[in-house]
Amino acid sequence: MSTSSQPVSRRSFGKLAAVAAAAVAGGSALSSCATRSGTASPGAPLRVMAINHVWSHAISGRVAELEERIGRRVSITMLTADQLASSYNVKLNASGTDVDVMMVRALQEQLLFAHNGWLTDLTDRARGDTAYDWADFQDAPRERSVTDGRVLSIPVVTERPALYYRKDLVEEFGGPPGTLEDLLEMSLELADRRRGFFGYVGRGQRSGAVSQWSSFLYSFGGDFTVDGRSAIATPQAIAAYELYGGLLERTGPPGATNMSLEQAMPIFAQGKAAFYVDADAIYTNFLDPKISTVQDTVGFAPFPAGPAGSRPHNIPSWSLAVNEFSLLRDDAWEFIRWASSPEMVASLQAEGIPGARSSAWSDRATLTSFPADLAEAMRINAENGLGHDRPEVLQVGRARDIVGRPLVAGILGKSVPGIARDANAEFDDFLVRDNRHREPR
Repeated sequence: MSTSSQPVSRRSFGKLAAVAAAAVAGGSALSSCATRSGTASPGAPLRVMAINHVWSHAISGRVAELEERIGRRVSITMLTADQLASSYNVKLNASGTDVDVMMVRALQEQLLFAHNGWLTDLTDRARGDTAYDWADFQDAPRERSVTDGRVLSIPVVTERPALYYRKDLVEEFGGPPGTLEDLLEMSLELADRRRGFFGYVGRGQRSGAVSQWSSFLYSFGGDFTVDGRSAIATPQAIAAYELYGGLLERTGPPGATNMSLEQAMPIFAQGKAAFYVDADAIYTNFLDPKISTVQDTVGFAPFPAGPAGSRPHNIPSWSLAVNEFSLLRDDAWEFIRWASSPEMVASLQAEGIPGARSSAWSDRATLTSFPADLAEAMRINAENGLGHDRPEVLQVGRARDIVGRPLVAGILGKSVPGIARDANAEFDDFLVRDNRHREPR
């Protein structure tokens, strides 16, 4: 196998940052209409391109059993997210046959890749195989694997937000906040910003914060769009903007509008904040004594409820797809079928890699590697979760930038409604153009 030399740990979950929009958007104007020609030689390896991630390393250690089954060597190349995006952009625009299985993000690249004709339709394979049991995949990740009625990817890693909190600080409140209003009130009471202690820390960077804000939006009863139109100036969206902005503006650290995951996470890990909402996959950062001072006091809770209840996202953070130009599509499907089988998902989840199959989540034995309160929070969030954490459009980066403008306004203490209305008009115009780009050629 060919793998990158970059180290990986469970902290790699925290590195699932957005691929640079420009890298993939460059292909949005190009529709790959070329067809496959020729056949692969018997000695050609099955080529898998993957993110340098704990899931990829776990699979690479098991691949010998698949090689024996298909009678072909499997070559796995692991890259950073930016490298992966650039490679896909080059290879797929050229109708390249030198990649067979692709690790992709259904919410970031799938619409664009489908529009360009780069993904093999897996519908018959996934739905027609009784033993594979397509219905076993959780509703939200499964639905996000389908574009225009076609199954174009298979989810293998899922992610939800978790509420990280300081157990030693919430005892007087009777436990962690159960609602978003409680979260704000407790954050205000615990914050001591003059002494460098914050009630709440979270992402505030304009584009990067959108994915975490989405769970606040849904829990207020809103969404990014409704019936194809922008919905970011509805009363529900404005209330979500104001609460999220208020958390950081009134109880958070200075410079919050510049904070991505990499800046926000260490503040909580070093014991400088009472609450933090971010991906459940980064939890090991808070249990590692080399980087954390809260390993003995950190607690994990489900996403707090808003007026519409607790409505976090539950997304397929990484999925597997087959290159439409591959000469080994049958073997590529066998790789996916094996890597996302009920048995494999259960095995990997038992090692701390959350999968997308309901059967694995219903088996408590698969959750024993997680702290007990985190496992329960993950299970609850998965049941309540929605399958997207960003606008579902071709040009994801641009959409996030527009949606993030009122978010930044709230963090800066500005009046949100007027800015939200302006952003709503801009987003509406964007959606018209984005939908026009989706029309078949």
